[in-house]
Amino acid sequence: MTIVVSKENAEHYVWGASCDGWRLVDRADLSVIHERMPCGSAETRHFHQKARQFFFVLAGELSIEVAGTVCVVAAGRGLEIAPGAPHRVVNAGADVAEFLVVSQPTTRGDRNEG
Repeated sequence: MTIVVSKENAEHYVWGASCDGWRLVDRADLSVIHERMPCGSAETRHFHQKARQFFFVLAGELSIEVAGTVCVVAAGRGLEIAPGAPHRVVNAGADVAEFLVVSQPTTRGDRNEG
């Protein structure tokens, strides 16, 4: 059966103090999450042993630190992060940021702090 997926019918979760995620695709081999980060929010630096990730900004902008280098990624742009690369995402902008995180394979059980 084919189902059209959206934030309205996807599994929702809250992370950090006030960030939201919606699991649009949730399989062992692929994860697609729509995330929302309010201004001033940030995640902790971490890395994934196996998962390769692609962050695509839908609205606002993100500062994404990868291995000590900060890239500012505006709406309509994305950034790929290789397995093993320490990274963190910060919304230092003036607007709420919404973005997609595509991970292959899933990051469940593959997050390491550092």
